[in-house]
Amino acid sequence: MKTKLFIITPPFTQLNTPYPATAYIKGFLNTKNIESVQADLGIEVILELFSNEGLQNVFAIATARTQKLTPNSQRIQALQDEYLKTIDPVIAFLQGKNPTLALQICQEDFLPEASRFAQLEELDWAFGTMGTQDKAKHLATLYLEDISDFIVECVDANFGFSRYAERLGRSANSFDELYEALQQEPTYIDTVLLSILKEKIETIKPTLFLISVPFPGNLYAAFRSAQWVKKHYPNIKISMGGGFPNTELRSLSDARVFEFFDFITLDDGEMPIEELISNIESRNFGTDYNSYKRTFLLEDGKVVYKNNSLKHDYKQSQVGTPDYSDLFLDKYISVIEIVNPMHRMWSDGRWNKLTMAHGCYWGKCTFCDISLDYIKIYEPVAANLLCDRMEEMIAQTGENGFHFVDEAAPPALMRALALEILRRKIAVTWWTNIRFEKSFTKDLCLLLKASGCIAVSGGLEVASDRLLKLIDKGVTVEQVAKVTRNFTEAGVMVHSYLMYGYPTQTIQETIDSLEMVRQLFEVGVLQSGFWHQFAMTAHSPVGLYPEKFGVTKETEIIGTFANNDINYTDATGIDHDKFSFGLKKSLFNFMHGICFDYELQDWFEFKIPKTKISPDFIFDALQEDNDFSVKPTAKIVWLGGKPFVEHFTKSKKGNSWELMTLLFHDKKESFSIQTNKREGEWLVEMLQKIAVSNSKTHSFQEIKIDFESYLEDFELFWYSKPIKTLREYGLLVL
Repeated sequence: MKTKLFIITPPFTQLNTPYPATAYIKGFLNTKNIESVQADLGIEVILELFSNEGLQNVFAIATARTQKLTPNSQRIQALQDEYLKTIDPVIAFLQGKNPTLALQICQEDFLPEASRFAQLEELDWAFGTMGTQDKAKHLATLYLEDISDFIVECVDANFGFSRYAERLGRSANSFDELYEALQQEPTYIDTVLLSILKEKIETIKPTLFLISVPFPGNLYAAFRSAQWVKKHYPNIKISMGGGFPNTELRSLSDARVFEFFDFITLDDGEMPIEELISNIESRNFGTDYNSYKRTFLLEDGKVVYKNNSLKHDYKQSQVGTPDYSDLFLDKYISVIEIVNPMHRMWSDGRWNKLTMAHGCYWGKCTFCDISLDYIKIYEPVAANLLCDRMEEMIAQTGENGFHFVDEAAPPALMRALALEILRRKIAVTWWTNIRFEKSFTKDLCLLLKASGCIAVSGGLEVASDRLLKLIDKGVTVEQVAKVTRNFTEAGVMVHSYLMYGYPTQTIQETIDSLEMVRQLFEVGVLQSGFWHQFAMTAHSPVGLYPEKFGVTKETEIIGTFANNDINYTDATGIDHDKFSFGLKKSLFNFMHGICFDYELQDWFEFKIPKTKISPDFIFDALQEDNDFSVKPTAKIVWLGGKPFVEHFTKSKKGNSWELMTLLFHDKKESFSIQTNKREGEWLVEMLQKIAVSNSKTHSFQEIKIDFESYLEDFELFWYSKPIKTLREYGLLVL
């Protein structure tokens, strides 16, 4: 019997777009002609829950409770008829199917309001920059969050829009608490999940059930789903893979886990899954294949890890194009948080997810899991293949938005991809994660913008050169400022990941880091940011060699279930938690362009030292470099079109000479340049050669040689006014 796979993402991840792991695996299985069906059970449970019928059940459960409700939940309960009347139209609106409802929502007497709407008083000023659709989406988001609060209090304390029972999955060194929770009767949300799962299993009739668990907030639902299938369909084999097992379960030894799963695979899933299929099919034919790739299973009552397959992992060029079929792409919900521009982009609209390169080309940051394959093994995908995949996905999904989910997209590959997009004349919108390295020149940023790049996110981490060196980030604060300036001036939004509490970080460095961040926002080169508190993980250099970083692990004991986050003590003895509120509150205001004149002390309720950073540090760092030199190997590309040419003769004191006017039409405006006849003729011909639509690129040296075979002194011409004008309108040095 041929294997048939059913691949799921359990509740919950994002509301607006599917997590891509199942689409990646399905795309690979297509290349092997292996039949598979995928489902995002998270969005399906949300749509059942947030419907008229679902809310009726929620209110019925709340009514049957004997405990007294908080005033907020009492208010929601009292307004239940209003919630039941509005829920289906609101969900349709957030799915993009009911746009005229925005006008009613914005009247602010259509939606019932509970505690989440209190924040509107603080955010009234923000609505001045929001259109009707955006404002309505934000109000509808608050409305859903009110209902979510009610569900958490009255129905299931573990509920969360983008996570479920996350507490049970976070740093669960022991399986005991999760195992105990799974012995309890299913919650109402569990029953919604299991009813959907039952229908799918009965329809699909799989022989292998794959559950992708990207985050701790998917773990409980993954086990609940596996438990139900084990009980009702014991012949179906069940395997877990994904980000959570890849980072957390590498030292798994608790046999009880295999009451729920037959297999747990680590790292890239393609070859491990192919080997599982070979094992299952061989047993169906009475043979014993017994070859596994990075797979945990149970043998004689003990957990064993098998990696005895001699087959190599697939290259990125061989894994196929992610396949989003089977997923309800028209039913995802766009929500808007206006607090953070990057989070807003993350949650509003549907993105096709792709990867430019497997792993990280830098691979040195000491807080990162650089010892694991998903970071350590770097393998880029060719730009033409990436574009092929983009065109395939646009045809399949009807969406032209792409989020490249790289650890850090390589600048050279971003350049090649941008050129390929422009050559093919594809209209796409895309964003990705980067390192703020000096390769991102002004011209490269302009090229990326022209190809459809609208945003980048990158780690500034701790804005201190000492700590950036300790992190081995390979950048300085000054360099980050220049790169963010280049992106911002090109019209690309910049989000920065910020970190506090890194080992040996002093209070002075935390305050100085905040001052750097304040200045970056004040001069306008950062638009978005988020502070994360440092966490020591088992697979990072800090976790592997803590003594090198001035920290001590609290215990060397390795748990029997999940092992990733490590508790530690820092030699400084500083309580970094107390800085959290002040750092985040100040950042909230800086992101909205206000409070730059506040003293840093104003953000904290305890005494802090004065910053040692010059008030003009970032401004001074951004003063233009006077480096006009161009490397001979630099590629010269023209983004503009073909000019209209006019010839005319100019006379002075009895002398006359022929000149040319070249008239260009940019998307926004028209402009012209004047040259002498010979230079103009050469320039018109050369602009056609270096046009971005051509597959061949030309170096500065090649262009110089070409010019000087026809005319004299290319340097003089290159720094002339006509070329300076063209440089402002799309003549790029890359």
